[in-house]
Amino acid sequence: MNDSYFKRVQKQTATKLWINNVTPIEAQWAIDIGATGCTQNPSYPWKMLNHPDYKEHTVGLLDKIIARESDDDMVISELQAELVQEVAKVFLPVYEASMGRMGYVTIQENPFLENKDFIVERAYRNRGEYPNIMVKIPATVGGLEAIGEIVKNGVPFCATEVMSVDQAETVCKLYHDACMGAMHPPVGTLAHIAGIFDEQLANTVKREGIDISSDVLWQAGIAVAKKIYQIVKTHWPEIGFVSGGARGLHHFTEMVGADCAVTINWGGTADTLINNDPPVVQRFLQPAPHEVIDELCLKVEEFRKAYFKNSLKPEEYESFGAVVLFRTQFEKAWQSAREYVANRRAQLHG
Repeated sequence: MNDSYFKRVQKQTATKLWINNVTPIEAQWAIDIGATGCTQNPSYPWKMLNHPDYKEHTVGLLDKIIARESDDDMVISELQAELVQEVAKVFLPVYEASMGRMGYVTIQENPFLENKDFIVERAYRNRGEYPNIMVKIPATVGGLEAIGEIVKNGVPFCATEVMSVDQAETVCKLYHDACMGAMHPPVGTLAHIAGIFDEQLANTVKREGIDISSDVLWQAGIAVAKKIYQIVKTHWPEIGFVSGGARGLHHFTEMVGADCAVTINWGGTADTLINNDPPVVQRFLQPAPHEVIDELCLKVEEFRKAYFKNSLKPEEYESFGAVVLFRTQFEKAWQSAREYVANRRAQLHG
């Protein structure tokens, strides 16, 4: 009998599966079908407060945190830390068996507080007792400053919200400089968010009425991923590459062949690929056609800014359209969790 799709991908290519925003049970399912890591984002507390199988458990944790913490934002941060540690425990055997090469679980903090001091402070708290917890930090000015700080102190990190070549190069240079002289530098990765980038471009094309082939637009995020990947592997092979933000099955299948991890949701993506069981085809190393790049560059300014070097300054990273779209999704979930916490606090103290 053939192995499952993801196990075949791992056997036949250098591409690894990471699973996104999962419960502990889903984490184990993902490991069973070949997952080697996990990403959790700021919407995770809100998801777990509404999960039919985990709501009671999550609210129980929440009530204990409310009893000791007066700040609602900090309540959510503490809740997220405890929930992510439960998932990290599931992935810990993967980490230990690989001697720290795999089995990481990421955690990303409050999207409304992305300054250096807050990120650094929470980085140490969020790791708790689990060495396989990796701090996920946005590649914006405050986040970049925080990365430089935590790397010097041996904390593994994943730079996220990377949408452009400029952001990727900034992260790589920062990691390289921070690791200079270190005997055992921490694991460092960057996550290019191809799916969200494609979603942003689709929104822009629709809003501005840009006449562009849907076939060409479909390839935009992966085209940027290919360029960033080549730059990273050529000049900074010590940093890991992650592809994230999947919005379609192709955001996994088109990455097959890359020496990277691809993070996808369980429901609607991982489970669909398992059921479809497509052939393992290495497409990533095939270059994007010149005609595709030309049309994207000619017609979509956001693509040009993402694709070409020296198109964005660090102070512009935070306001780049795809970064804003990604962060806004996290902010909405965090705000919903805030309202839930406030209402729950009132019920408990009423």
